[in-house]
Amino acid sequence: MTETKTLYAAYTALIETVLDALAADGVLPAGTSYANVTLEPPRDAAHGDLATNAAMVLAKGAGMNPRALAEAVTAKLAAHPAITSADIAGPGFINLRLAPQAWLDELAAIAQLGSDYGRSGMGEGRVVNVEYVSANPTGPMHMGHCRGAVVGDALGSLLEFAGHKVTREYYVNDAGAQVDVLARSVHMRYLEALSKDRGGQSITIPEGLYPGDYLVPVGEALAAEFGDTYAAAPESEWLMLFRTRAVAAMMDMIREDLATLGIRHDLFSSEAELQASGKVDAAEAWLRAHDLVYDGVLEAPKGKAPPEDWEPVQLPLFRSTKFGDDQDRPIKKSNGAWTYFGADLAYHFQKAQSADALVDIWGADHAGTVKRIKAAVAALTSADGAPPKPFEVKLVQMVQLMKGGQPFKMSKRSGNFVTLADVVDMVGKDVVRFTMLTRKPDAQMDFDFDKVVEASKDNPVFYVQYAHARIRSTLRKAAEAGHAPADTALAQLGAEELALVARAAQFPREIEAAARAREPHRIAFYLYDLAADLHSYWNLGNDRPEKRFIVEQDAPLTAARLFLATAIGQVIRNGLGVLGVEAVESM
Repeated sequence: MTETKTLYAAYTALIETVLDALAADGVLPAGTSYANVTLEPPRDAAHGDLATNAAMVLAKGAGMNPRALAEAVTAKLAAHPAITSADIAGPGFINLRLAPQAWLDELAAIAQLGSDYGRSGMGEGRVVNVEYVSANPTGPMHMGHCRGAVVGDALGSLLEFAGHKVTREYYVNDAGAQVDVLARSVHMRYLEALSKDRGGQSITIPEGLYPGDYLVPVGEALAAEFGDTYAAAPESEWLMLFRTRAVAAMMDMIREDLATLGIRHDLFSSEAELQASGKVDAAEAWLRAHDLVYDGVLEAPKGKAPPEDWEPVQLPLFRSTKFGDDQDRPIKKSNGAWTYFGADLAYHFQKAQSADALVDIWGADHAGTVKRIKAAVAALTSADGAPPKPFEVKLVQMVQLMKGGQPFKMSKRSGNFVTLADVVDMVGKDVVRFTMLTRKPDAQMDFDFDKVVEASKDNPVFYVQYAHARIRSTLRKAAEAGHAPADTALAQLGAEELALVARAAQFPREIEAAARAREPHRIAFYLYDLAADLHSYWNLGNDRPEKRFIVEQDAPLTAARLFLATAIGQVIRNGLGVLGVEAVESM
């Protein structure tokens, strides 16, 4: 990638150079860390173009009043030819105003970097394992899985764009009781297929089994392969076979459903295979060797009298209280089977071997287990004296489906829930993906089928895609009239145009901030703001023809504005690409 520096990177480097000079002058202590120094747009644009908190966060270490340190910083910054003013605000914030040429240089940087504009080396190639979806393999994807799937996939793309290597992982929960229920449900469909082959009727699925029609083909395939071999056989003879075949069929279905949203995983890890491989036992042995698991008696349930048949049982317990949990947790049950926590602990131990950081995307209904699994990962990755590997759990709230102002329900193949594939068929991949990122993941969300296809400012995906389509349409019309983008007369661009550049220039810092916070929705928010600025500028031309992108009587100005339009379109494409949403050519 080219070494062209974007605006925020360049002025961050300038501020650090000034701080280094102050350290050389003895104003700042040698070795002062700049980790908490920020450079960002002022909250009020009237205050300037850039703002830094450098004096505020470094004054204490320098033994100075923040305003006094700010005066020393501004004295050096004001000497820079591209800085027209450096003012101190409040207790010591520094506001900078830039010469127009600084924004014109950023336009050139966007043109030069193209699809790499905003791409960052911040991640330095560190490997981040992002686990998302990880739904039980018992049926098709439904809308309860959708939001976490989109958040996880977009996060993976964001981290890659910010310089990380990403492993997208799906943990297949195929070792629990729900998979036995799946196998029994498939056996019913197998019996149904045999019955139909002999002219019989459909059967009633008993309560407690999975009723969806999606299991019919699985039962038919087994009937075709095995005939009536397992029709009257005891469960012990067919349960494992039917489990294996059913899970494989469900995972094929899940992959197909996720593909409709453009979602992919690099790795599918099986809980059953993990346990069968002995890795869970190895994890327990490692934990015991590091005094992190011991045999102890689990406390009686708190807050209520224990059941009459409750007896204290000695179990292997993980010392999660050592890492902030409220009690130590069992990793095995009294019958010797692994608890979900025990298996999950071993799974994360396995993941941590090949990643520098871990991120799990979970449904909000798992909030109660976050503390203990974070304690486990901290223990597993730091017991030999190393700092614990970064590990975050992002919780995602459910989505309420609405249509016509009412909760919306439909079921084609599911039996009792709305499938992801059905929703994508109704409104399209881009609408679903972008909409899932229009609110913070831990906030409640309504997915209104009427609003998400509405052609209005209130529909973010339309608003952003329309901004790109407007730009592409303008460029096509300009080409037909003999105009082309050019950077030969950029000095003719005025304050309104440079304000657009200022918004576009925030994209690289938004990428890095979103990647650090593991929050891809920030990019959706940014794109909406950029689109709003583009539409506002466009609307100026409705009343003032001289403000249009194409001014027939002024070819140099038209070329400059088309150059600007091309840059804004590039930034929108780059942002939508991170989110996995198409930048449409026309609407």
